[in-house]
Amino acid sequence: MLSLLLGVDIRYAIGASLVSVIATSSGAAAAYVREGISNIRIGMFLEVATTLGAIAGATLATHISTGAVSIVFGLVLIGSAFLSWKPRVKNASDASPDALATRLRLNGSFPESGGIRKYHVRRVPLGWSLMFGAGTLSGLLGIGSGAMKVLAMDQAMRIPFKFRPPPAIS
Repeated sequence: MLSLLLGVDIRYAIGASLVSVIATSSGAAAAYVREGISNIRIGMFLEVATTLGAIAGATLATHISTGAVSIVFGLVLIGSAFLSWKPRVKNASDASPDALATRLRLNGSFPESGGIRKYHVRRVPLGWSLMFGAGTLSGLLGIGSGAMKVLAMDQAMRIPFKFRPPPAIS
């Protein structure tokens, strides 16, 4: 919007976007931690990759043209939309744990309406690599990497979506 409607240079628009993404993400993360539905260990592990990727992306952004940044942005949006349409794979809770995830203590559980549900994290190196890529795109394009990270955690690492059902109406 800043670039298209107001003529702001895309690099300045990227910076403004990142500031707002950080603010909203921090607020949401605090609420999930307070509710006890976040796996802090996975979050911290994957944020290292995302942060390193963001530094790489911001560095890369200083060396490529704004036209190339715009093309990459369009391709990322198309790719993300395509991956979002793929059917979601059901997380098999009885599958054997990933050895690296177990060693790093990334497996966890969360409250569900029927009790506590355990899950096992899969393909840790692939997930870490995808988080690095998401961070790189975030630093390069000034977009939140959440959409890409959710796809990576769901489809590659098989981390289940967690939610609490709405309270029953009395």
